[in-house]
Amino acid sequence: MHASFGIKKMSLNFSIKGSDGDARAGYLKTKHGSIKTPVFMPVGTSASVKAVFPKDLLDLEIEIILANTYHLMLRPGEDLIKKLGGLQKFMNWNKPILTDSGGFQIWSLSNLRKLSKEGIEFSSHIDGKKYFLTPEKAILIQEKLNSTITMVLDECTEFPATFDRAKKSMELSLKWAERCKKSFKKRNGYGLFGIIQGGMYGDLRKISCNELLNLNFDGYAIGGLSVGESHKQMINILDSTVNLINFEKPRYLMGVGRPVDIFESVERGIDMFDCVIPTRFGRNGRAFTLKGEINLKNAIYAYDKSPLDKDSDNEYSNKFSKSYIHHLTKSNEILSSMILSIHNIAFYKKMMNDIRESIMKKQFLSLKKKYLKYHDVYKKK
Repeated sequence: MHASFGIKKMSLNFSIKGSDGDARAGYLKTKHGSIKTPVFMPVGTSASVKAVFPKDLLDLEIEIILANTYHLMLRPGEDLIKKLGGLQKFMNWNKPILTDSGGFQIWSLSNLRKLSKEGIEFSSHIDGKKYFLTPEKAILIQEKLNSTITMVLDECTEFPATFDRAKKSMELSLKWAERCKKSFKKRNGYGLFGIIQGGMYGDLRKISCNELLNLNFDGYAIGGLSVGESHKQMINILDSTVNLINFEKPRYLMGVGRPVDIFESVERGIDMFDCVIPTRFGRNGRAFTLKGEINLKNAIYAYDKSPLDKDSDNEYSNKFSKSYIHHLTKSNEILSSMILSIHNIAFYKKMMNDIRESIMKKQFLSLKKKYLKYHDVYKKK
């Protein structure tokens, strides 16, 4: 099976290399390098994956990271980054970067923002300075950042929301998406993704998806999830949405990152993921392993001489004992955050490699069972 849309005037090239049920293994070619999918993108909000050097990401063969428009426009500013050669040169990362438009972050500042059909007026959480972000400006900022994959500006609908509230929010996001598409400059190897909204309402999601498909984006994201809904509600939205998206386009589930969520979503045809969980957990003394999550703050590890994860090929996972990392964590030493963050990213990278290989061999469900034997305890009730 092979699907491609690398024709003239198309910004990205995505091809499906294998499948197992609805799960897909693909290949996304961009200006800054190629990406094997399904892929997990470590989050580098302010042009930095917290507590991790770019070289460590390269050693782990990470192919794409995520940065955030909202944070970077506030500090240090998109003009400074453009003057210094774009995000890749600024942060010494010569690989693809996807930038979130900032809609989610502005949504989280509900007390500091004011919405209109023109855009979003908000106050900086840093110094209170007022900004007005329009769809056109969101696209321009991401262009100055040299984003490989640009996201449209959308409104992330709060949870819970009534049908009418979700409908108005979805319609506003659609109008903004159209303006973003008009403002985006097509360049070889760069792409623009639309974002499907509609709250927890399948009918609204269908309208959003169909309208966005008419605009012909380079890829499609499912937004407005991981905002407080249950695991079951998230899966219901995926079930009613994923198959509406063109088979030939990459599908991105925004902000979702528990292993159980990733496996359930890949099974339904999702290709791309991002989440702060691996590094946030790492900074809080928590590590992912094939046998489940462990909390190195627990006293049980004080005398444990065994390595963090004997099943991992990553040197940080094998070089240090649980006892030592327990000591670092209890002492608030920065090295604890570094070791555990790199370890968790390595775990996710191996998990995604295993997922891709299992799809190619048509053994995905067996792998899912193996991983979720311990990790399905994280399902939200």
